[in-house]
Amino acid sequence: MPLVLNSNFAASSASLNLSRARDGSSKSLMRLSSGNRINSPAEDGGGLAVEYKLKSEGGRTLATMQNTRNALSFLQVQDGAISSAGKIFDRMSQLRTMANDITKNSGDIENYSKESVELQLQLDQVTNQSFNGISLFASNGGAPINNGNKVTCSYQKTDGTIVTYEKFGRMLQLSPSGNDTKVSINIINLEFVASYDALDPAKVLVDASGYASRITDFSVSLFTDVMEKISDVRAESGAEPNPITNSLEFMEVRYANMQTVHGRIMDADIASESTRFARNNVLIQTSAAMDAQANQLTNVVSTLIQ
Repeated sequence: MPLVLNSNFAASSASLNLSRARDGSSKSLMRLSSGNRINSPAEDGGGLAVEYKLKSEGGRTLATMQNTRNALSFLQVQDGAISSAGKIFDRMSQLRTMANDITKNSGDIENYSKESVELQLQLDQVTNQSFNGISLFASNGGAPINNGNKVTCSYQKTDGTIVTYEKFGRMLQLSPSGNDTKVSINIINLEFVASYDALDPAKVLVDASGYASRITDFSVSLFTDVMEKISDVRAESGAEPNPITNSLEFMEVRYANMQTVHGRIMDADIASESTRFARNNVLIQTSAAMDAQANQLTNVVSTLIQ
């Protein structure tokens, strides 16, 4: 090999290796400090694109899971309210039955009627209950707010009579992708269930002579019909959480696996990256030392000139 002054291939190669080791060390240092395998699109553009989609879908899945849990809470509160309404009607049916006692005088019946009035006022309070401003119950009329719908259904009484009534619901979205995977959350039509038109508190009056006549205006069959309707709606409300819970469990499994896939793309392998960082540091030191040695090779030229 000729001895030249202007070119030093060994020094250039050592400098190039030093630059590569320094770049590798900087990349490892960035991954170790951030915990991410991909810190810029240049490192893995395709992986970064997949990560964006997975992250977005994971966020929607998490929001859908939250909505589903809120729907379960709504159903639990609604069931608690209809349970209270059932207790009210149970007590009113007892009062109506006791009013038939031949040993009860008009004063006793008046006292029963007074309690009946208070119970109906309490029923009014239950009817107006809401959950975060959303009504727990519906009444005949338009569909409820918040994505509500209304259909006409039939109901068969114990005597075989079939009546129609309005049934209401709110649609719960169970798919993060926004497709048609939905379930209807029942909004109990308490006006129909409780025969509320017959139990309007405004109609409950005690006459001027002190005799209460309203409790005896109720028929026992009215209360038995109401209790049967309440048992039906409680059975329906009790069954509704099952498919919702199953969907929630599926979304939880889906979300956990999506996080795992996201981690495979984005998370840095700390053990291997630490090894790579240590290797690059050694290469930096040795490359710098060899670069210095290579730069000394041209000193031989000066000895020949002297």
